[in-house]
Amino acid sequence: MWWSIPFLIIFPMCIGALLYCIHVQKIRKGIAYIATPAIMAATIDLVVTYFRNGGSPVDLYVDVPVASHFITAGEIVLMIYVTIKCILAKKYWISVLSIVPTVMIVNMEAHLGELGGAHIRLDHLSLLMCLIVAFVGGLITIYAMGYMDGYHQHHTEVPERRHFFFMVVYVFIGAMFGFVLSSDLVWIDFFWETTSVCSFMLIGYTKTDEAITNSFRALWMNLLGGTALAFGIVYFETATGLSTLQGLVTASQQGGRAGAVAVMLMAFAALTKAAQLPFSTWLIGAMVAPTPSSALLHSATMVKAGIYILFRLAPAMAGTTTGYFIAGIGGFTFFMTSIIAIGQVDAKKVLAYSTISNLGLMVACAGIGRPETIWAGVFLMMFHAISKSLMFQDVGATENCLHSRNLEDMHGLLYRLPKLAVFMFIGIAGMYLAPFGMLISKWSALRASVDSKNVMVILFIVFGSATTSFYWSKWLGKILSRTMHNDQVKDITKNNEMFSLTVHAVAMVALCALFPLVSATYVHPLLNETFGVYKDVLSSNILNMLVVLILVVFLVPFMAYASSKRLHTNMKLSYMNGINLGNDNTFTDSFGEPKKLHMANDYFTEKIGRHALMVPCQLAVTAVIVVMFCIVLGGVA
Repeated sequence: MWWSIPFLIIFPMCIGALLYCIHVQKIRKGIAYIATPAIMAATIDLVVTYFRNGGSPVDLYVDVPVASHFITAGEIVLMIYVTIKCILAKKYWISVLSIVPTVMIVNMEAHLGELGGAHIRLDHLSLLMCLIVAFVGGLITIYAMGYMDGYHQHHTEVPERRHFFFMVVYVFIGAMFGFVLSSDLVWIDFFWETTSVCSFMLIGYTKTDEAITNSFRALWMNLLGGTALAFGIVYFETATGLSTLQGLVTASQQGGRAGAVAVMLMAFAALTKAAQLPFSTWLIGAMVAPTPSSALLHSATMVKAGIYILFRLAPAMAGTTTGYFIAGIGGFTFFMTSIIAIGQVDAKKVLAYSTISNLGLMVACAGIGRPETIWAGVFLMMFHAISKSLMFQDVGATENCLHSRNLEDMHGLLYRLPKLAVFMFIGIAGMYLAPFGMLISKWSALRASVDSKNVMVILFIVFGSATTSFYWSKWLGKILSRTMHNDQVKDITKNNEMFSLTVHAVAMVALCALFPLVSATYVHPLLNETFGVYKDVLSSNILNMLVVLILVVFLVPFMAYASSKRLHTNMKLSYMNGINLGNDNTFTDSFGEPKKLHMANDYFTEKIGRHALMVPCQLAVTAVIVVMFCIVLGGVA
């Protein structure tokens, strides 16, 4: 009956191994076009089967020693791979972060053996993550099949290794399914480490010095989190004899010291995976990878692994020292990285910092640990997964057309690459414009923070939302701006890329339109499973009114493009401090010399850029984390 569970974990990994062996692009595409719908279909079957069986949490695979042996063997293989890579790169100390936790886990299993308990758990939260991995991740793989053709045509200096690229992508998808479906803590640890290694492989895809440096930075930061995760698991299982994530949450809620320490260590690990300060630099460096990996690993799915764990731990963190610190770190990250995003002119870096910023808000929601904040956090996760996947793919397609991802080069994009510009508008609107779902979710998080009297998080959310509006408005204004004669650009976006973009855009509009329905039929039961109670955040009347407003706002880019030709013929020439030469791009000054008009935003790079703010922010949050460890480990919570 539950055949789809092992299928979703094993099948993508087998497809990845197959694609690695195939070097003919047409055959590779054919296999991917069959495998990806199969993964989506299996996910739908899993969801349907779950609701047919009552729609209540289900614990499965209680006694599977053979599978556990494979997991242990996988841990050892990952350790050997990481160690070899670190030795070859002469980064020996990084290998310690793989060797130590692996030895601890293997030693614990040798002494404790199988502790009992379910290895797999199905509920609304795990199924939501499965849907994100299957459909957002699956669409990205379809997009990547076309994108990587254009990528290698544009980047002729990059070695042709598409067989390697698609192998890692599919292995990652299988690992993510394993991660979100697992209840056993050792299984969670293995799949956690697998996603970290996949990220390392994809960041270093181009083999440039910058890519290699950035890939090892991502590796050690994620392995540091993995080490904390392993310490927490070993300490908790040795002290209590329990081996499941649900057992950990229950033990912590009952006031056990082992549970409290393990929750703190796992929450710290989640901060590294979710690229929160002081670990945000690994995600920024990951932008050197091809755009599909940025969309898949570093925005839509992998970084959500940290958020997923924090949502699981939310009931255990509510009202605790760990929860207070985690909420503060998330809120501070939300605020400061949104400021740094204002100073970015590279579109992928804007997306990277805004990703970290929005993840920070989700972390703050989890740290507060109230039903209202998890309601907001779940919707933030859904909107963010679709919107950021859409935006990363769109920026990649735009870069292939413009040969640039500089925001200033996107001036008047609505009239030069109209299809890509409309998709970009939908992605940006979904992220910050009123009354879209992201904004509703931020309002809910703010309200819950007020109810919990967390003044610090309140301030971070208020000012962080304001700075978020600043950089999105700047980008949106750029693509909607126009001059008399915009340079024409050929749209070379391939059909499979356009298919993925279209589905993402439709999904974003549909999620906005169905906001009340999704809240009532899916998020409410999710909260009941997590907290045993649900409290209304917004009345259905308000939500329905917002839906109408949302659909009206979505008409704006379509109306603007439809009227663009008429506006072009009736548009008057601008005054340009001289004689306009008739194209709104050049003019003759008072000395009779031709001048070229150049309009650009100010990015305040020296004042609020990464080099000005990142190090002080990292030092401040590192100090906060040290204090959190001292308080919790010292038993003063």
